[in-house]
Amino acid sequence: MLAIKNNLMAENAARQLGKSYDSLATSVERLSSGLRINSAKDDAAGLAVRELIRADIAALGQGARNARDAISMLQTAEGGLSVIDDILVRMRELAEQAATESYSTTQVGIMQDEFDELAAEITRIAGNTEFNEINLLNTTAAEDIEIALGGGLVAGQTIKIDRQDMQATTLGVGGTVEIASGRGVSATGDDYVTGDNAADALTFTFDGDQSASVTVGVGSLTLAEVVTALNQSSRAAVSGWEIASSAYNSETGQYVLKLSHHTAGNVAFAVTNTGATTWASGLGGDAVATAGFVNTDGADSLTLGTQAAITAVGNAIDTKDAYRAHLGYMMNRLESAASVVDIQAENLLSAESRISDVDVATEMASMTRNQVLAQSGIAMLAQANMMPQMALRLLQ
Repeated sequence: MLAIKNNLMAENAARQLGKSYDSLATSVERLSSGLRINSAKDDAAGLAVRELIRADIAALGQGARNARDAISMLQTAEGGLSVIDDILVRMRELAEQAATESYSTTQVGIMQDEFDELAAEITRIAGNTEFNEINLLNTTAAEDIEIALGGGLVAGQTIKIDRQDMQATTLGVGGTVEIASGRGVSATGDDYVTGDNAADALTFTFDGDQSASVTVGVGSLTLAEVVTALNQSSRAAVSGWEIASSAYNSETGQYVLKLSHHTAGNVAFAVTNTGATTWASGLGGDAVATAGFVNTDGADSLTLGTQAAITAVGNAIDTKDAYRAHLGYMMNRLESAASVVDIQAENLLSAESRISDVDVATEMASMTRNQVLAQSGIAMLAQANMMPQMALRLLQ
């Protein structure tokens, strides 16, 4: 029907042109942004999945950075331990040097002074080895550090790094360690062992059998007093058993403590202080032993002898080596974890790309089609707009 008031062909052509133009606009937007999903109306479900994946990728990326930061932290701690390693070697050398009889008391005192200064330096290094204000070497091993690898602090998704106290006192080479006091005494009335806490005590146990103990307390006890106290304790444990006596060492010209089991056979024993720290020694027969069976334990500390100082430094080196090895294999583990996290992030990025990125070839073909349709629509709209003029000829 030829009409003047309503140009239905023009309306239809305009509507079709609008659809083609909207499709062309969408193609241009996708090709210019590189994304198939630019808003929720493009693909609501796909957008939701994409945003979750993007969040996971970001978290994994930070997890990889966390692992590498942790490696830097462990390298800082390991650097401090390398210096402590050198110091402990020197302390072991000094303890061995002081054990010989070829030096005077004054010379041994100089060795002791250096030993004490080295112990103080170990504590200083342990107190100042920090990373991001986190101290690594002067805290307890129970206070571990958790490294998040992209999953937060969820159990099983973190790596825990143990911290360990590397201060001299904790290592057993600080405080009251004396490398110059373990070769006996000139007379049984001379001071033999000292303590700095009222609860300080020594307990000698043979082969897990009966024990004898002596309370040292604050101050010092002579060798004779130690012998008397131990024998009182041993007689109470086993009738007639006197564990202790003083023996003269003709090689050194000094008196030392002699310990005897109440039965024949091996007399391997352990000596424990009030802090329940044990030094184990294996001695055969009625062995003659020097002072120096006890360990230092913070406020409950007792003087160590030369042999015990050698043992203490050896134990400190073992402790340091074990923790340094822990730092080494944790660094290796963190490097592996960072690599795995990088791979996970890469795989998620690939998945996110398949959901979100535009297929350029397909979209370019769609754009070309929409361009042709838009051009055709414009041409047809122009023709449709000419139709009402045909009705004017009928009115002439």
